Amino acid sequence: MSFSLTDEQSMIQSAARDFAMNEVLPIANEYDPERRDIPQSLLAKLSEMGFFGITIPQEYGGLGLGCLEYCLVTEELSRAWMSVSSIIRPMLGYQAMTEAQKRTYLPKMATGEMLFAFSMSEPGTGSDISGLSTRAERDGDDWLITGNKYWCTNADGSDAILVLARTESVDKAKPHQGISAFVVEKPRGELPQGCAGAPIPKIGYFGWKTWELALDQCRVPHANMVSEPGRAFYLATSGLEVARAHTAARAIGLARGGLEDAMRYALERVQFGRPIGEFQAIRFKIAQMATDIEAARQLLYSVCSKIDTGVRCDVEAAMVKLFATEMAERVTSEALQIHGGAGYTTHHAVERYWRDARLTKIFEGTSEIQLRVISDRLLGKPAA
Repeated sequence: MSFSLTDEQSMIQSAARDFAMNEVLPIANEYDPERRDIPQSLLAKLSEMGFFGITIPQEYGGLGLGCLEYCLVTEELSRAWMSVSSIIRPMLGYQAMTEAQKRTYLPKMATGEMLFAFSMSEPGTGSDISGLSTRAERDGDDWLITGNKYWCTNADGSDAILVLARTESVDKAKPHQGISAFVVEKPRGELPQGCAGAPIPKIGYFGWKTWELALDQCRVPHANMVSEPGRAFYLATSGLEVARAHTAARAIGLARGGLEDAMRYALERVQFGRPIGEFQAIRFKIAQMATDIEAARQLLYSVCSKIDTGVRCDVEAAMVKLFATEMAERVTSEALQIHGGAGYTTHHAVERYWRDARLTKIFEGTSEIQLRVISDRLLGKPAA
């Protein structure tokens, strides 16, 4: 199967590349070392480009494009600053909204007027969604949410948080059931009423804060429940193929940033009377890095093609997420090595690519989770 891009896709890729290098990279180089948040001025430019609405249907104000176009833009933005490529992601599971909810939220999401955060993880619960302990109790036309959440990125900078909470007692035979999803609206720059929190110290992924939240009878209208009551597990897992493709694209962008910076440095850095790019050790590193990136990209295009044509590809999505993220950590580490001591300073962006690449192996399911998904399909699930 050929994965060459159409003229339209090539134009989208080129426009995203120009935007990333001219608008995003200069801000990233200034803001990331200082751990500053993505500026509102850049969000406005992202809106002008239409990046927030790439996959949102045209009838709701989006571009109505597919996963491939989404990942093309994601790679380019990640090459400049992964945090920016992450902020264009629409709310998880928006397809499951009621028509009234779609009319309310999607046009605002498509323009970036409304940014969503996602709150599923808890201090004791990560990949195992069925272990959620946060509860939501009915109170007339509202729900009251109580519990502790962890790893909620951009909780303060968003306009709403999609919160997963248990609305039914745990069924030990089917613990994944009984979990519901709620849109908790709030002013941008603040946490919701009935919610306190603090940013979690991180070693990377700057540009926005990641929060630990404590909800204490946080009131949400029943109309803000997304999908059917007790079915949020399926809502959370339904978008995993796209989410893992998106993360693979982020990883490829980071790796490409490392490669391109390493190539430039290898041609400029002189040792022993000549550029280090003339030494075989450096040349072979760069050749291997470029090969690994292209292999990941072609696998990504294959997965995106399956997603866009409605072909099930949960295993292939796990494979590309696994391969691309492991590759990104390896390639950015090699890029830092080529920079030598200079690479271990904030004077060069390569250390940012390296730090952020390490995270891609963790979120959207760790590498070990991907290995489990793949091996279960190949060998069957192990006996209980």
